[in-house]
Amino acid sequence: MRMFTSCILTFVFFWTGLSQNVIHPCNKHMFDSNVHICQSTFNKSMETSGYHQGCAWPAVKRIYYDLKLCVDHWASVSLCRSRGSLVDDFFQEIHQKYFVSCGRVQDPPVWTLVFLIAPLFTVTLLMPLLCAKLVTRNIDTPNNLNH
Repeated sequence: MRMFTSCILTFVFFWTGLSQNVIHPCNKHMFDSNVHICQSTFNKSMETSGYHQGCAWPAVKRIYYDLKLCVDHWASVSLCRSRGSLVDDFFQEIHQKYFVSCGRVQDPPVWTLVFLIAPLFTVTLLMPLLCAKLVTRNIDTPNNLNH
C-alpha cells in the first residue's frame, strides 16, 4: 500500500507541474566565466565610444542591448536567472564604470532661466492693473451713469 501511495503522489506531482517549481542550483562559475566574455566585447566597444568625455548612452545603446542579451542568455543557461543579485551586481558595475555621468542633471544657463521666468513674472504683476482698468472702464461708461 505504501508503494502504491508513493507512486500515485509522484504521478500527481509530475502531472500537475509541481516538479517545475524545484529550484536548481546556480552554476556561478559558468555564469562568471561566460559573462566575462560578454563584458570583454562590451569593454572593447566602449573604449572607442568616448565615454570619458560625457554620457555616451545614445551612441552605445545597441552594444549595451547586445551585452544585456548575452548576460541574460548566460544567466538562463547557468540557471542563475532567478538569482537577480548576480545579474544586478554585474550591471551595477557596468553602470558605475561607463554611465556614471549620465545621471547628472545640469542647470540651464542663467539667461535661459531669466527668459523663462520673466514673462510669467511680468504677467503676474500686470494682471491686477489690467483687471482694474477693465472694471473701472465699465463703471465710467455713459450707459452706466444714466441709470
